[in-house]
Amino acid sequence: MNVLPGLRSTYRWQGAVEQADEALLLIKTIAARFDALRDAVLAQHPYELPEVLAVQVAHVHPPYLQWLIEHSR
Repeated sequence: MNVLPGLRSTYRWQGAVEQADEALLLIKTIAARFDALRDAVLAQHPYELPEVLAVQVAHVHPPYLQWLIEHSR
């Protein structure tokens, strides 16, 4: 997991343009664990509609992938 602080977000919400200081949270897991991860984030996040998305990785260093698989159980 990585936390990238110091972001300034600009977005439309309920008909208005909003801005907010935010941090970006990157969590790496395997596809089979996405639903559980999403549910945990939604249960804890203070926003009504938090951004939760999966990014498919085309290439990954094989030893890192093995580590990720082993630690995503």
